[in-house]
Amino acid sequence: MNVISERAEEIVEFRSGDGLECQLIHVFGSRPPVHGPVVLVHGAGVRANIFRAPVRETLVDYLLADGWDVWLENWRACIDLEPREWTLDQAAAYDHPRAVEKIVERTGSDDVRAVIHCQGSTSFAMAAAAGLLPQVRVVVSNAVSLHPVIPRWSHFKLRAAVPFLRSVNLLYLDPSWGNGPVTGLPRLIRTAVDVVHRECENDVCKLVSFTYGAGFPALWDHRLLDDATHEWLRHEFGWVPLSFFEQILRSDDAGRLVPTAEAIPLDYLSAPRTSARFALLAGAQNHCFLPESQQRTFAYLRENTDRSDHTLHLLPEYGHLDVFMGRYAATDIFPLIARELATA
Repeated sequence: MNVISERAEEIVEFRSGDGLECQLIHVFGSRPPVHGPVVLVHGAGVRANIFRAPVRETLVDYLLADGWDVWLENWRACIDLEPREWTLDQAAAYDHPRAVEKIVERTGSDDVRAVIHCQGSTSFAMAAAAGLLPQVRVVVSNAVSLHPVIPRWSHFKLRAAVPFLRSVNLLYLDPSWGNGPVTGLPRLIRTAVDVVHRECENDVCKLVSFTYGAGFPALWDHRLLDDATHEWLRHEFGWVPLSFFEQILRSDDAGRLVPTAEAIPLDYLSAPRTSARFALLAGAQNHCFLPESQQRTFAYLRENTDRSDHTLHLLPEYGHLDVFMGRYAATDIFPLIARELATA
């Protein structure tokens, strides 16, 4: 049984700094929290629901049972919004600071902690390094933070595919093309992916691997997902703009997360303006962002911040998203996340 289905929740709307309607989901446990607020931030092309897979115990359940005040952020990459181009620095400058401010306003706490994943992680870490999240004291980051490193095949694929897709006016990719009838180029992409990816019968799962990585599959190990979760994923992935892939490609070339000069200073990494402690998680089997991504960020934080207590955890059996929805994550991963959140 998925425990989170019985949880009470409140939707809290907030407006980003550039006027976009976003939201927080405040989830309530059976007892009042004994710890302060923690915000969970999803990645690109999904939504906050990605933390609430139909497993016996989700991360949300675990944190509520551990006494945390749990908030889920739906930022501009949320698939429930209309498709649009966006950049990580827009999210860093306009979305995450407003979300944290809203949590502070609603709770009265100026000590906010965060669990961030993938592009929620890159953009949130960028905001922290730029000094835009002074209330955030502890950050648990999964997969990638400030130094994206992607597999060589992913780099080649992006280098070839993105200009072509731009030339034919396809502005985003969408794994949900695997759920129903599509025409034109989306249909050709789905057919080609079906030929290459033979690892399962879930077309969305296969399109996710094509879109985001270099594995078969790319974001999880099938052995770590139960059947219900594998099927549930059909409805949890949607549009993701080419502007995101272009920024990741530039960042991979540069060896660090590069702003587009729209909202965050290009030299924001020269002197990180955050006192937060970072705990970095890296799945050794991650075929989307290589573990080297978090290793580079860990070295950067140790060298460029005043704190010596940042931590790095290599997760030998895990990849990208199975860290949160794997069948054994509640015993393998969630206690580690809770311990890191509690260590100021």
